[in-house]
Parts: sequence; C-alpha cells; structure tokens
Amino acid sequence: MKNLFVSAGLVALGAAALQQSALAADVNSPKDWSISGTLRGFYDDNYEPGTANSGTFGAEVSPSVSYHLPLQQTDLGIRYTYGLYYYQERNDTGQDAFDQTHQVDLWLDHAFNERWHGKFTDTFAAGQEPELLQPMQNGESVTHRVNGDNIANHGAVALTTDWARQFSTVFTYNNNFYDYDNAGATEANWLTTPDRPTLAGVLNRDENSASIDFKWHVQPETTLFVGYQYSLVNYTGDEPIAFSIPLLIDKPGSKGFYQSSDRDSMTHYAYVGLEHQFTPNLGGSARGGVSYTDIYNDPLNSNTSWAPYADVSLTYTYLPGSYVQVGFTQNINATDQVQPDSSGNMTQYAESSVGYASLNHKITSKLTGSVIGRIQYSTFQGGAASSEDETDYSLGVNLNYMINQHFSLDVGYNYDDVVTSGSEVVDVGYSRNRAYLGLSANY
Repeated sequence: MKNLFVSAGLVALGAAALQQSALAADVNSPKDWSISGTLRGFYDDNYEPGTANSGTFGAEVSPSVSYHLPLQQTDLGIRYTYGLYYYQERNDTGQDAFDQTHQVDLWLDHAFNERWHGKFTDTFAAGQEPELLQPMQNGESVTHRVNGDNIANHGAVALTTDWARQFSTVFTYNNNFYDYDNAGATEANWLTTPDRPTLAGVLNRDENSASIDFKWHVQPETTLFVGYQYSLVNYTGDEPIAFSIPLLIDKPGSKGFYQSSDRDSMTHYAYVGLEHQFTPNLGGSARGGVSYTDIYNDPLNSNTSWAPYADVSLTYTYLPGSYVQVGFTQNINATDQVQPDSSGNMTQYAESSVGYASLNHKITSKLTGSVIGRIQYSTFQGGAASSEDETDYSLGVNLNYMINQHFSLDVGYNYDDVVTSGSEVVDVGYSRNRAYLGLSANY
C-alpha cells in the first residue's frame, strides 16, 4: 500500500456518518449476510498535497461484506470493506497507479438484564483514506500524502447501569492506536534524513481513556450528568523527533535530541452536561468543563496546563428521512508540529475548536441530497509554532438517486482548504477539489 492521505477534512465527517448509517442498516436488516459495492469515477485537482499541485482522473472500486446475528439479548456483527483506487496521473508518470484500503468493523451489544447493558465496537483500518485513520472531527494536522503501510485501530467499551429509576451510570473505555510506516530517523542519520522528523516518530501512539458519567433522569425527556475522564497518551515511535541545543547543554546524556516518548502525557477531564429532547423530532446534548494536562516526560520542560473542554450537538428531524445536525467541540489533540523554540522547548499538542453542520434532505422518494460543512481552528502549544494557528475548512455536497432497492447512483463534490498563519508552522496550507460519480449496489 502506498501514498496515504492523512488530511483532516470533511470527508472524515461524512464517512463517519455513512459508517454509522451502515451499522444501523446491518442491525435493522433481517438478513444474516449482506454484500454491497461501489464503483466510482473521480477527478482530484490536488491529489498529492504538499507537492506541486497536480490533478488526476481516477476510479474507485469498494466492495463490502457483512454478517449480522441478532439474538434475544445480544446483537453482534462484523463487516469487511476493501477499497481499490486508480490514479491516471501516477500511471502516466510511471508510478504505482493503485492505492488500497482495508477496514474491519466489529460490534457487540448485550443486555445482561433489565438494568445492565454493555456495548463493544472496534474498527481496524489500513490504507490510504483519511477518514479511515482519523474519523470525525478529531483531527490530525498532517495534510499531505506519505508512503507506507499505515494502520489505525479504534476500540470502545461502554457499560450502562440503571441503579434506580432516576439514576444511572455509564462507564466507558476507549483505545486509539496509530502506526505510520514513514519511519527510520536515528541520531546517526539525522542530518542526512530528508523527512525528519518522520510521521512515525511524531504520531505513532497509543491513546487510552476511561470515563464515568453519573446521570440523573430529571424527566423522561431531560437528563443531567456530571463526569470525569482520565486519558493517557504514549508515543511509540521510538525515534528522535527534534534537536535542541538548550537540551544538549542541560541534559548532555540526551545528545540534544528529543525522543518520541518525550511527548507522553496524561489528562484529567471534569465536566457537567445535559441531554434534552425538546420535541419528538428535536433533541440535543451538551457537555462542558476543563481539562488538566501533565506533560510529565519532557526532559527540558515538563509542565501542566489547563484548557477548556466542550462537546455540543443538536439534531432536528423535520421530515421523514430529512434532518439537520449542528455541533461544536473544544479539546486538545496530537500534532506533527515539534520544532523547538529559542529556549529549546518543543510543541507538545494543539488546542482545537471544531464547528460542524450537516443537512440531509429527501427531495423525492428516490432522490436524497446532503451537505456537510466543517471548520477546525487549531493553535499550537509550545515550541517554535507556539500560539500560531491552522484553520481547516471543509465542504461536501452529495446527491443520491435510488434506482431500485438494490442499485443507486450518486454524484458529489468535496472541497478542503487548510490555511496556516505564522512563519514557524512546518506544513504549508493547501486547497483541494474533488468530484465523483458512482454506482452502488446492495444485496
């Protein structure tokens, strides 16, 4: 597998929504097995961001097979999706013209009894598409293609317990694992390595988090809750990622090199929230609080910091099959910016504000349109890029026409634009336009 897209863009939000819809379809389907596939032609005017803009026509083939087993108290399933992408421009220049992706989804939903309910989900992805490695709006700052076999795994376990009619708890555990193949930097070859630091060095990581929510069901349509989350991030690249003369002077044994694990951190979240169903077709949730992050492994500047935390969403279903969703999140996230400042301190993470909106409208019984928009504003914390920012704008438009119960046509357009400010941000901004036309089948 070659040439991985790792851009944080609107496609991620749309793909995550499609994935959730597909999961729901599997759960509701009376069939044990289902097979689907998509054939698309596309044009991408900047298919390799980070280099000179070059456009290409291409084709995509994406078959999928799933198995769903509903039982009396248990629902479980598995789905495998394969993607094959052909790029005409790469073929014309003598490069490998094909990319491949693999995705495996697992889910298990079990009711132990009337009060105890558990849920497990896991998604393993390997390949070239950004929405596979970093779904939804939790963004990376990597915005260009890189070569290699790259994988990501996202797993979650939730246990809901109804202790009384008005009181329940939800315990959640999440794990996110990332492994990029762009690796190989060492202290010995640092000066001669063209891509330093490598993506593996700065972004290979294992993220673990556990949370507990205490919920009070004030009314059938209103729930108040208070919660706590503990998050631990361990960077696993095991490579030098930055050179700092102040670090060399202060810690001679380091030889002046920051290592991947020097970015390890732990974060505590405290928040309060509200879930409310305003009307049968209008509902929303909001949580807000603070995060406290401890960069405990930085050899030169171990420190702690506070940051705001928020997650707000609102969904309005105005017609059957037609709905609007808007939302906002505020959190810290990983970044590939590491360049040290004049004091020798490197960038540890970014604070990101994300606003998003989606509209799905059933125009006729067979024609459905959707529009998805997203803006992510990130500021870098520490290092040479400290207080500088990056803004990611994304827009997607899609029309789907259902020919019959098995076949449908879709046409769409995606736009991405990344704008950076300041002279110390390593990656320059870019813009990208993609258009596609495809045929899908489902049995």
